[in-house]
Amino acid sequence: MSDEPAPSLARRADLLAAWTAHLAQNRRRSPHTVRAYTATAARLVHATGAEDWATLAEIEASNLRAHLAGRRADGLGNASAARELSALRAFITFARQQAGDPTPAPPRLRGPRIKKGLPRPVTPDEAINLADLVEEDATAPWIGARDRAVLMLLYGAGLRIAEALSLTGGVLPIGEALLVTGKGSKQRLVPILPIVAQAVADYAKACPWPITRDGALFFGARGGALQQALVQKAVRRARGALGLPDTATPHALRHSFATHLLGAGADLRSLQELLGHASLSSTQIYTKVDAAVLLDAYRAAHPREQG
Repeated sequence: MSDEPAPSLARRADLLAAWTAHLAQNRRRSPHTVRAYTATAARLVHATGAEDWATLAEIEASNLRAHLAGRRADGLGNASAARELSALRAFITFARQQAGDPTPAPPRLRGPRIKKGLPRPVTPDEAINLADLVEEDATAPWIGARDRAVLMLLYGAGLRIAEALSLTGGVLPIGEALLVTGKGSKQRLVPILPIVAQAVADYAKACPWPITRDGALFFGARGGALQQALVQKAVRRARGALGLPDTATPHALRHSFATHLLGAGADLRSLQELLGHASLSSTQIYTKVDAAVLLDAYRAAHPREQG
């Protein structure tokens, strides 16, 4: 049992409960992300002895650096440290908001250098973590919601980035399917998962610019149509913090969507229609990608079979 007074433990439990509820209800994070982010926050709360939001709000980059140094001494690797730093920065931003800061910002602290590995598909968890971190690192909450919505359309619906950014306000509210205009002005109907529809709805609600039926759905910070370069820049920052390879681009999320569907048993013809490929030959590349993923997994599990 802990030697700490019960009131102190109760106050800390209240802080963590509020953080957990914020992640699950307001930010709609996955259960996996909620567990990981709550555990990270708990370690910081207990390490600092903080019992209120004001104390947590005063934590600076130097404090986080010292905390992470202790975690590294316990054997935390670079990639895990990068993910933990992302969670800590989000938690401190939330604490500053709860403490009354009208414009809360996360402590500025560079993550550890990540050794680049071989290119590999983005896993489902990595895709969600990438979207989460892009949202958390944005300069304004509505911009974070915007970037998350775009990435969810790429990974969750297999859209090309140009297709996502060409959507107009007329698609709102998004239902179970979305009519997309692709290359050569060809249209296709794409199924939309609830998590994708919710991400777009969250952005539309937060967007400070008027969204009209015939105007752009996604706006830049100054009110013009969102440009691809801004989404690509946000993804570059996030993938570095998460230790993902340079191949983890916005377009790679569409490739991962296709690869995961194929691995789950989707047939090539259905995949061709979902992706909007003009010919089946364009879709067949994913059979090679999927085979490569399976082979890598086999070799990792059976290293003696590599010869």
